[in-house]
Amino acid sequence: MIKIKQIRVDKILSSSGIGSRKEVKKYIRNGLVHVDGKVIDNPGLLIDPMVQKICFQGQEVFYQQFYYYMLNKPAGFISATEDKYDQTVMDLLKPKDQKNLFPVGRLDKDTEGLLLLTNDGELTHNLLSPKKKVPKTYYAKIQGQVTKSDKIAFQSGVLLDDGYHTLPSELKIITSGDISEIELTICEGKFHQVKRMFISRGQKVIYLKRISMGSLKLDENLDLGEYRPLTEKEIKELKVSI
Repeated sequence: MIKIKQIRVDKILSSSGIGSRKEVKKYIRNGLVHVDGKVIDNPGLLIDPMVQKICFQGQEVFYQQFYYYMLNKPAGFISATEDKYDQTVMDLLKPKDQKNLFPVGRLDKDTEGLLLLTNDGELTHNLLSPKKKVPKTYYAKIQGQVTKSDKIAFQSGVLLDDGYHTLPSELKIITSGDISEIELTICEGKFHQVKRMFISRGQKVIYLKRISMGSLKLDENLDLGEYRPLTEKEIKELKVSI
């Protein structure tokens, strides 16, 4: 068993979906929480949740340190924990599932697809670190014909509008015509990168969807706006792949 450092009782309960930190503090002061069979009244009490037993209204609370959710992000939502003007991906989660989560990286407001939500800071850092070169694959519809010359150009990297030369990427052409369908795998995450890469080739992305990140692939059974916990296998494979 991995030993976890002592944690505040109110933090444990809020991260377990019992309520907000403010609500949990009220529950504790009202005598609704027991630790090892004794009523507590101090929200800041430090305990080891892997050793000590916590109960809320007579029901045992099982502490989980890290949470991992796969979301099929719809267009129209900001990849952030909060925003003054727009709905965020956190608004798609049930209150009990929010648990201090944050999105791993950003998908543009109009981009759909795979978004990982977690409270695991180490995994997030590794997935986003430029040194790790974690591959991310996108499906896109392009206004304009995408050809073999574009594929060759992307293999060498292309020059963006700010003078940045992208790393080599893999372009798969599904269909080519007035509206082309492609899959593009990149291993970096510059601002609006996929869109800007096609702009550099005189083309325009009209639909964009992320379908994989590292070993993690979007679950095709998830409708837009739906999410689910990652399986133990998915978590293990994701950590091993980076």
